[in-house]
Amino acid sequence: MADQPNPFADVTRIIENFKLPGVDIPAMVESGRKDMEALVEANKAAYQGLQALARKQSEMLTEAMHKMQEAAQPTAAGKTPGPRPAQMAHEVYQKTLADMKELADIVRSSQAEALTKVTDRAIEHLKEIRKLINRK
Repeated sequence: MADQPNPFADVTRIIENFKLPGVDIPAMVESGRKDMEALVEANKAAYQGLQALARKQSEMLTEAMHKMQEAAQPTAAGKTPGPRPAQMAHEVYQKTLADMKELADIVRSSQAEALTKVTDRAIEHLKEIRKLINRK
């Protein structure tokens, strides 16, 4: 992947022209860049979680449609379904519970990943502020 131009370069040059005493402008700009990077990473994690959730829901729907077709085949062929519907209902109930747990796990993990990225950056940001304060 080619290096992308630094969108903060122009801002850095403009701010440096003001020559504020005791303010490390490049450090402030770099900190802002890292903040934006952390937000981008958190959004990527959330988006990937939503994609996984959509895929799983699609799989669940496809599987449910296949089960319905399977259950309807004896009736379509003119046969009586027999005692299988009760067993099938129990299996569908168990599968639904397992799928709901899996969906909840997908959401939880994507939220945790996004929150971790933001939290890590917040901690790093505090350390940067401490360094700037300790310089004075």
